[in-house]
Amino acid sequence: MQRHEVPTHLNIEDKAFAGLTMRQLMVAIIGLALAYSAMSEAPLPLAIRLAAGATVLLMTAAISLWQPAGRSLEDWAFVLLRYVSIPRVVVWRVRTSREVAVDEEARFEVLLPDRDELDPRGGSTLR
Repeated sequence: MQRHEVPTHLNIEDKAFAGLTMRQLMVAIIGLALAYSAMSEAPLPLAIRLAAGATVLLMTAAISLWQPAGRSLEDWAFVLLRYVSIPRVVVWRVRTSREVAVDEEARFEVLLPDRDELDPRGGSTLR
């Protein structure tokens, strides 16, 4: 009897149906359901319903199939949310003996500038 080793070190997703991964398949199913709902349920003229359905289908195709730089658009959305949530300007300084906190282990602090210091219309030179 011949034995074959199954490669487990490959970093690829399994294909579920028609060459699509499970994520792509689920996004496509949800998008098709939304497009059908937009075209059949809305009490609007036919042209507007068709435009809404086509828009949903195009967005579904982009979300499920397009992977810029090898990452899905969901990953890029999380990267964008993280980028937006992190402060842009951080000031780091060592605490002096006058500012000793209750907890002796906390020796450093992070100070963020006020919003008006960052406002370009406020005339501040800080960027």
